[in-house]
Amino acid sequence: MVLDSIRKLRGIAGVAALAGAGLIVSATAVNAVTSFQKSLFTSIDRKACTTLRTRPDGNAYLCPGLDGFPIYLAEGDGRTFVAGGAEPDKTRAALQTLKPFNTPFLHSSHRATVEWRFTIKEKRKVPFAMIVRYFTEMDGRKGEVLVVTRIAGKEACHAGYVDALANANAIVLARRIADERARAFDCQKEPTIEGERGKSPM
Repeated sequence: MVLDSIRKLRGIAGVAALAGAGLIVSATAVNAVTSFQKSLFTSIDRKACTTLRTRPDGNAYLCPGLDGFPIYLAEGDGRTFVAGGAEPDKTRAALQTLKPFNTPFLHSSHRATVEWRFTIKEKRKVPFAMIVRYFTEMDGRKGEVLVVTRIAGKEACHAGYVDALANANAIVLARRIADERARAFDCQKEPTIEGERGKSPM
């Protein structure tokens, strides 16, 4: 009995010490890791894209994405339109962008990263959302915005925005929008801004 009591006390003390050191993994942290494992990353590379049309203020392209889910990329008036899905160029997302001048390509790079949130259906990876970081500029102010796009077969639309400079956990917020809201988001509605705001034009 005495030994059992000592062991219990040692166990409690050990837990308390770990908690004080921040070494206990909370349920939230475990979920975050699990959530991260639902992501796949691809790159938008203009050199690998097929040109759909050319215009004086910017071209439109169809680019490789996930298998069966290509990416539509269009540029015009200093702004960029990105959509993903079975027929991304025919979706609402193909007509959506941010108000400030923007691009997903940093420092005139030809490559941008797309994070896909997906599920497995019949051993196939099927995305339900994508996250793209846009670099924005307005009136001399520069910013970064994470754009979460709902993907549902041939349908795609912006579901939410996160100011990546105003929120230290911006990617967590973006994944939460993707996982908890994007699949049921009504594409007839306007996307919402989540978290803190004010540092990035959006």
